[in-house]
Amino acid sequence: MNNYFIILAAGSGKRFKTKVPKQYINYKSKQLFEHSLKKAENSKLFKKIILVLDNPKKIKKKYPNNILIIKGGKERSDSTIIALKKIKKYKPTNVFIHDAARPNFSINLLKNILKNLKNNKAVVPFIKPKDSIKYNFKKQIFNLDKKKVILTQTPQAFRFNKLYYYATNQKNKITDEASLFINQNHKIKFIPGENHNDKITYLSDIQKSITYFGIGFDLHKLIRHKQLYLGGIKIPFHSGLKGHSDGDVILHAIIDSILGATRKKDIGTYFPNTKKYKNIRSPKMLKPIINNLDKLNYTINNLDINLICEQPKVSKFRNKIINSISKLMGLEKEKINLKGKTTEKLGLIGQEKAIACETIISITKYD
Repeated sequence: MNNYFIILAAGSGKRFKTKVPKQYINYKSKQLFEHSLKKAENSKLFKKIILVLDNPKKIKKKYPNNILIIKGGKERSDSTIIALKKIKKYKPTNVFIHDAARPNFSINLLKNILKNLKNNKAVVPFIKPKDSIKYNFKKQIFNLDKKKVILTQTPQAFRFNKLYYYATNQKNKITDEASLFINQNHKIKFIPGENHNDKITYLSDIQKSITYFGIGFDLHKLIRHKQLYLGGIKIPFHSGLKGHSDGDVILHAIIDSILGATRKKDIGTYFPNTKKYKNIRSPKMLKPIINNLDKLNYTINNLDINLICEQPKVSKFRNKIINSISKLMGLEKEKINLKGKTTEKLGLIGQEKAIACETIISITKYD
């Protein structure tokens, strides 16, 4: 294993339009450049990883000895040459060049590139364009056949000696290292890239989101001669839940968890014990709460439910209850989990005189 991985992160990111340079922006809980660094490190494919920055002093974190942090140049091509000269003394066999602005590549892509590099001197991943492509030449617009167009990505991998020779003898500015090989009519092995390996160029490319969590709880006594409703459906049972409404503890707990996650007080604020809401069905209470989530641009990530009772047994009705909740909330069934819990015959619940429910919900707000 004589492979080296160079991460180019010395650019000013003018199109990103933030005070903090793009490479240092927080993205998915890490600075942007750290995603590439961590994946290269975790792949265990490289002797050394070289992080090329505008100012290495900005990095306060300590990294292992196999990670070198160096100062880059004014242009991308300058940074590449600086990094190549830095590692020349190690006599690398292969070198990978990667843009820090592409944090979403996979380790499998690294492995596939290295596999293809065994029989090739240059390997470059690509994807096909999704849009129609036009070409502006001397104020004339021409259609291009998108079937014949490829969009190259990074990481790009090369035999070190070849890339070093081409890079140090190139006078023109280049946008990627594949251009050096193309300019020399040198064969490149193009392999399928990854659609999610997009380059982050504009601030809008990073969809800002915040995740919130809410807890809900409800408990009602069981009384004879009343229909039992759980999760919006009728459950055959000898008793129902006493309450101003239908007493559906599952939907009430869900409502409270949503209100908690959105910081909107509690269920009693919106549905007080007044004549207006006497015997109201809980799905009617849930609907405006869900509608408000949509208006505020929230997305539900998952919902976890504990139904606490001795009887009825949750396992008998789990699928029906989940299907009902899914329809009422417009939420995929796979995002809903329902667990049955008992109190081991203790208290009112243990004596089959009450049913309780607690829920936790996770929601994300997008700009």
